[in-house]
Amino acid sequence: MPSKDRVSYFYDGDVGNVYYGPNHPMKPHRLCMTHSLVLAYGLHNKMEIYRPHKAYPVEMAQFHSEDYIEFLHRITPNMQEQYHQELLRYNMGEDCPVFDNLFEFCQIYAGGTIDAAHRLNNKLCDVAINWAGGLHHAKKCEASGFCYVNDLVLGILELLKYHARVLYIDIDVHHGDGVEEAFFLTDRVMTVSFHKFGDNFFPGTGDMKDIGDKDGKYYAINVPLKDGIDDASFTRLFKTIISKVVEFYQPGAIVLQCGADSLAGDRLGCFNLSIDGHSECVRYVKKLGLPLLVTGGGGYTKENVARCWTVETGVLVDTDLPNEIPDNDYLKYFKPDCSLRVNSGINVENLNGKTYLSTIKMQVLENLRNIQHAPGVQMHEVPPDNYLPEYDEDDINPDVRMDQHLQDKHIQKDEEFYEGDNDQDHDGGEKGS
Repeated sequence: MPSKDRVSYFYDGDVGNVYYGPNHPMKPHRLCMTHSLVLAYGLHNKMEIYRPHKAYPVEMAQFHSEDYIEFLHRITPNMQEQYHQELLRYNMGEDCPVFDNLFEFCQIYAGGTIDAAHRLNNKLCDVAINWAGGLHHAKKCEASGFCYVNDLVLGILELLKYHARVLYIDIDVHHGDGVEEAFFLTDRVMTVSFHKFGDNFFPGTGDMKDIGDKDGKYYAINVPLKDGIDDASFTRLFKTIISKVVEFYQPGAIVLQCGADSLAGDRLGCFNLSIDGHSECVRYVKKLGLPLLVTGGGGYTKENVARCWTVETGVLVDTDLPNEIPDNDYLKYFKPDCSLRVNSGINVENLNGKTYLSTIKMQVLENLRNIQHAPGVQMHEVPPDNYLPEYDEDDINPDVRMDQHLQDKHIQKDEEFYEGDNDQDHDGGEKGS
């Protein structure tokens, strides 16, 4: 089978058209920018591109509570005053605002991750990419950290229908708390999160001592890092830990969350990773040769997010990309140098000393020794694939290749674009995906 049939890529132009609001650091428009670069570099010719189905409420309720999903479905910006108590209950407000087309946004990014898992399960590809996904903070009954529906949990639940063990890896600067919490009590999923910890950094969880409980004890691995970690330290630690995790746990599939807020210069981040360092982690995981589902996540300096995920798309289709960015719809945002790999002016002091990193490594490896090799799972009858209610034939079919009209669809929100003193991408912020 041609190599392009082995990588599936999910994208819907509508996912980048929502607007969280003025001064909010989350800019879904970064997804349009990423896709434009992917097309400009011709990477779509090396993949199968699909428009995801919009996840149904019943699919989201495989993890989330029905009342929470029903509320997300119902709430609109002009209804907020009458639902004040519900907004408090579901943790929606400043960080997780109500905006136009909120539920459709959730449907698209969650549908992409579910479809990606479905294609992997059916061996229709080896790698599946959904840069719109990776919203790892959402909880069963509430929104958190700019995240409303936890597509990663939904995708992992789908993979568990065909795989006894799934490995989840998170390289976002923020702890993958929603995914860890969802699988904290089971050995069917091992979660490994590399993140900033301490100094009241959001979400405040992810201590090395958090290892899971009951059947899941030792199956949650946290790698708490300090400010300023660089490529050499991060990738060395990453490869050491992931190689041992795969050796001990022997997963059937891997989900990799590639939050780009761990890059140097991110609005909400504090690490010193370059795009090459970040993408080296993707390259390493791909070489493991296991079914791989790749998502986005955080990332709040839009142009660098687009650069990073484009480079990583290239990694996943075994293509090195020239540094000069080709002409595309958003070229002006990559000026003046129009380079794919940029010097972010790294200046955050690396507080991760050799002794500290060695201590983390030794503790993680010690915890791994406490698990039984490749825990056995008594597999019952495989549950049905995504439960999809009947719908009109005119509705989107996730297995129909995206046409040129959709590829070219880049509706722009005027509020997303700023220049000079009005560029909100350089304002501060506290939380994030």
